[in-house]
Amino acid sequence: MNSIFNTVGTISLITGIFALLLTIANRTIGNYGKVDITINKDKIYTVDGGDTLLSSLIENKVFIPSACGGKGSCGYCKVKIIEGGGPVLPTELGYLTDSDIKENIRLSCQCKVKENIKIEIPEEFLDVKEYLSSVEFIKDLTPSIKHLKLKLSSDEEINFKPGQYVQLKAPKYKGNNEEVFRAYSIVSSPYDKKHIELAIGYVPEGICTTYVHNFLKVKDKAVFNGPYGDFYYHDNQREMIFVAVGTGMAPIVSILHHLRENNISRKATFYFGARNVEDLFFLDEMKSFEENLYDFKFIPCLSRANEEDGWNGEKGRVTNVLEKYLDNIDNIEAYLCGSPVMIDSVVKILKDKGLPEELIYYDKFE
Repeated sequence: MNSIFNTVGTISLITGIFALLLTIANRTIGNYGKVDITINKDKIYTVDGGDTLLSSLIENKVFIPSACGGKGSCGYCKVKIIEGGGPVLPTELGYLTDSDIKENIRLSCQCKVKENIKIEIPEEFLDVKEYLSSVEFIKDLTPSIKHLKLKLSSDEEINFKPGQYVQLKAPKYKGNNEEVFRAYSIVSSPYDKKHIELAIGYVPEGICTTYVHNFLKVKDKAVFNGPYGDFYYHDNQREMIFVAVGTGMAPIVSILHHLRENNISRKATFYFGARNVEDLFFLDEMKSFEENLYDFKFIPCLSRANEEDGWNGEKGRVTNVLEKYLDNIDNIEAYLCGSPVMIDSVVKILKDKGLPEELIYYDKFE
């Protein structure tokens, strides 16, 4: 019996020593004290060292795009490190080009702030704000896509370019113990400065999509920041080609609102891909755009049309339909939004037809 007590006591002692050593390590080795982050040479923020650069910036209301919420899987949160930051990590290499590395471009979600650090970011990021809103409505667009309308607080307005996106915050909820931000394109018109609308598809085990689809209710408070993105409407007289699948329709709808509300006389064709009839949405809006825009045509196609749906429209992948109808690429520009596979395929088609890459604008998302 004594040997059992001795054994238990020895294990407890060893465990206690390890716990003490970990505590000491956390307070010494991991304690970097106060460090300064200098942004664009003139803005200085003092933070507790040891956290990621992305998190430290967010804590100081400086928002950097991060579609994956800081998991190191999107490559959006790039900043230029002028001084500090340590060596490039293996987790960054898949998202940095040779040019990025030469210019000291880093992923802010992977770079730890352990010393004074100087960075450069686009000036427009300093104008990005965090907004508190309330949920005005949540509607089902399809069995897997929610249409969300957020109303800003009475003293706030948002300015964005049609095509841009915001990052919606998912708070802690049952089954999720962390706060995360996820990127979603704005559906609504840029001229409604008191609201934004989003189309959010459900992703199994997705933290933010689960929050929106299963927990968020009308009148709930919602936090988002933005706007972000270099995918937006370009003002000229070229014919416009839109190609999207799924929730990739969202930024295209915002651009179409802009065209209608400004009486812009440009020819435009929208090729939209879905699997079956139940995956089509915003059809009434598309009909209204066809009736009210200068010269607009909506061409949906279904890749898995069922006979019982009675679908008489285009069938196959959206790339097939694009090749079928697009003959002349003179004086056009293209706007693409959807999965990387779809966009890469469409870019190849357009380039093979002779469209310069600088006239192809796209927004890839998983």
